[in-house]
Amino acid sequence: MKLKIIAVGRLGRGPERALAEAWLERARPLLRQMGLSAIEERELPESRARTPELRRRQEAEAIGRAIGAGARIVLLDERGEQVTSRELAGRLRKLAAAGGRELAVIIGGPDGVDEALRRRAAWTLAMGRLTWPHRLVRVMLAEQLYRAGSIIAGHPYHRD
Repeated sequence: MKLKIIAVGRLGRGPERALAEAWLERARPLLRQMGLSAIEERELPESRARTPELRRRQEAEAIGRAIGAGARIVLLDERGEQVTSRELAGRLRKLAAAGGRELAVIIGGPDGVDEALRRRAAWTLAMGRLTWPHRLVRVMLAEQLYRAGSIIAGHPYHRD
């Protein structure tokens, strides 16, 4: 199963991109052991529509085009479930084991995501109760993917 990270907004060439790429590079071999054969990143432009509702709708349409048919969707959202790193690792392992061609992790735009996209998600996950800049969320997601892979592999990176 391919892991696809779909994010509204671009990282640019700054330190956030370097950090995210470093964590994802470390994560790749560990995630393969979980059944996630590849990691692909897709950056989508933010909508320039006049209202938040229209921006969310346009961004959801772009996200929908970027998601493969039949993909399982994990939506990152501040209203989602809060879990420990061990729980995240277990949930990712179950999603990967459930089969399918693609697991899509979605990071919406600054206005959030459209309700239609929220309803399609197999799981909605929060990175805590604080609001984070999207660029930092990308880095934190990459690190948590590495951490999840290390937990499943029995690697000593994660300590309880």
